[in-house]
Amino acid sequence: MINRPEFLDQHTFNWETLHVICSGQSSLDAKNYLTELYGPDEVYDFLVGYGFDLKNPIEGAELFGIYQEALQFIKRYFLKEGNPDGIELSVPNFLYSLTDITSLFLLATDKKAFKKNPEESLWAGVVLKVMHTILHADKDLRYRYFSVIQQQIFDRFYKHIVRDENNNLFLKNEKGFSIPLIDFQTKAKKGRESIIIKLLHKKENVAEELFDRIGVRFVTKTKLDSLRVLKFLVENYIVIINNIKPSRSQNNLVDLNLLKRRMHGLLKQTLREKLTEEQFLAGWEKLVEECSPSTASSEKNEHTLEDYRAIHFTGRQLIKYRNPFMSQFNEVRKAAGKDKENELSQLVLALDTTPIARDIRFFYPFEVQITDEASHQSNTQGQASHEEYKKSQVKSAMKRIFKPLLELKNINLDENQ
Repeated sequence: MINRPEFLDQHTFNWETLHVICSGQSSLDAKNYLTELYGPDEVYDFLVGYGFDLKNPIEGAELFGIYQEALQFIKRYFLKEGNPDGIELSVPNFLYSLTDITSLFLLATDKKAFKKNPEESLWAGVVLKVMHTILHADKDLRYRYFSVIQQQIFDRFYKHIVRDENNNLFLKNEKGFSIPLIDFQTKAKKGRESIIIKLLHKKENVAEELFDRIGVRFVTKTKLDSLRVLKFLVENYIVIINNIKPSRSQNNLVDLNLLKRRMHGLLKQTLREKLTEEQFLAGWEKLVEECSPSTASSEKNEHTLEDYRAIHFTGRQLIKYRNPFMSQFNEVRKAAGKDKENELSQLVLALDTTPIARDIRFFYPFEVQITDEASHQSNTQGQASHEEYKKSQVKSAMKRIFKPLLELKNINLDENQ
């Protein structure tokens, strides 16, 4: 056997690490997931860099709790025992008996551990990927302000949603202009486990990149009304076009380029034949219906099924949060000022509150979906149903997280479903 010179380790690279940093690959798609760690000290240093100090018992207990949750999450969503469409595998017994989180990292990253038992090593990697995702779902700082965020975003929409005496729904402004609606729906909060599933199949894998925790859906009578809703939202400053995230915009409802070209003909006809407003609107409605895309584009989201028809975009709103603590503390300070000789009052008056933010302002994303009645009925049935959409997400996450293990066990997930 040829002895490998020790100096080579100083001059060679972990190619997966380079691809993650330089080529846009996600760490969840890397076979080994982490850089090599060869002992408890390296695991400790890595976790300190990640943000956990195992010498701190509270942080160590939190990390071990995340580990236990990851095992249960894997069983519930990715394996047959919890999901009929899951993989016919079981969590190995060694993972249930593990008491030191350090050994999990060494199993997943040490090359010697992989050579000794590749299946155990890959299982450890699966668990670490899920742990990492759970942590990102839980550590989004903005989550603590969610009720304020939700209220401020929804209030802009609710202000213009009205019902008449016959309980018909409208989108209406202060000038009296209105658009009839079939339905207006809000998505107030995405469930925690849904967030984890979504992060597991997203390339970014960070909670800050989830844009659909808050959302609204308009269902209109016609496709023309769907376009009117878009115009209404912009003209009434409910949606600020400068704050729309371009990469999140998707339109499978109306072929706008075709509509723009064909509209010129309608305008010429209106002027030439002196059409009434009623005649123009009839032609306009017909034209919009004829300009439906032949096939729906799902490039933006691989889980959006082909027959799903809607206009879909993500806006951002500047949220203004006023810290309630400061008003309460000011009352305490006023009371302390009435008895300055009291030792406790002196301590209260001496407190420096400058580091405490009185007002916090930040942008938060919200999702808007607009569709017509016929498309909505189609969207909520069969292949395009939300249930199918969620199944597609789970299956995608399953394949991604378990890919190295599936290859080792020679399991074709599609054939076993």
